[in-house]
Amino acid sequence: MTRVLVAGLGNMGLSHALAHHRQDAADIVGLVNRSGVVKHPELAGYPVFTDFREALATAQPDLVVIATYSDTHADYAVAAMEAGAHVFVEKPLATTVADAQRVVACARQTGRKLVVGYILRHHPSWVRLIEEARKLGGPYVFRMNLNQQSSGAEWETHKALMETTAPIVDCGVHYVDVWCQITDADPVKVHGMGLRLSDEIATDMYNYGQFQVSFDDGSVGWYEAGWGPMMSETAFFVKDVVSPAGSVSIVEDDKGASSDVDGHTRVGGLLVHRPDGDNRIDLPGEPGHQDLCDAEQAFMLRAISEDIDLTRHMQDAVKSLAICLAADESIRTGQSVTLKEQTP
Repeated sequence: MTRVLVAGLGNMGLSHALAHHRQDAADIVGLVNRSGVVKHPELAGYPVFTDFREALATAQPDLVVIATYSDTHADYAVAAMEAGAHVFVEKPLATTVADAQRVVACARQTGRKLVVGYILRHHPSWVRLIEEARKLGGPYVFRMNLNQQSSGAEWETHKALMETTAPIVDCGVHYVDVWCQITDADPVKVHGMGLRLSDEIATDMYNYGQFQVSFDDGSVGWYEAGWGPMMSETAFFVKDVVSPAGSVSIVEDDKGASSDVDGHTRVGGLLVHRPDGDNRIDLPGEPGHQDLCDAEQAFMLRAISEDIDLTRHMQDAVKSLAICLAADESIRTGQSVTLKEQTP
């Protein structure tokens, strides 16, 4: 039985806690929440802490799930591994490349398992998209975005996230991770543009951004993300991969609203286009948000019990973060960023 401590009970943390609550191989030994209050009835009765390090020392977990704000991820992950625990940490792994490399180095030094919350890696339809794209062969053109028209509580959540993390980093790492799995190449240069579209944002953070990246195999990518009540619902979800041999695109007929969390991962169908004809691949019965969180935590437990080699997983996590942080740097400086080798 794996003793589990869950830190952070927001949208993702709550789902991860429920995944372990319903998992026979896991035993939740503590929940960390700043308010000290756990409202979900299924989680009533578990020890609740307001201080992460106190929880770590008292609960003595085998596994720590970190779903707090991004600026705590690196320090919490290192503290957990140095205390002897394996770590699942929500994306982004850290807020700087150096911190991400520090976390990965700690995992290697301590022999602890480190899994980053790239939820699309556990979605069968996205796995299929990657497989179909790789069959086409590169170099590739990646065209992807995720704009969210948020209001009310959703806008408040986005404003809170933007105190530390830009939308193109928070969302972008998911899709850039998909690119890295398709191309296997290293990024060379990144250029970004962004704009602050609301005076309601407490910091100087921009809530709309886009960037372009080139890879050393000739592949190029474009990504766009924006949050807020001003964002358009038109073409908010574009997912295309193009190569000399054809293209693969997500073509679900009804994506729903841009604020629909399940819609962000749902594929519905793929269109594989080649010059000699098209092939529509329907993908019914896809997993929902909680199903995917269940799958992530099941994989985390298998990584521990089966001693799964996570070297490539950790390298991709650093690489995708490096690209998105370079885009953020480019937006802030107005200059393109040339990337050095970023894998640990």
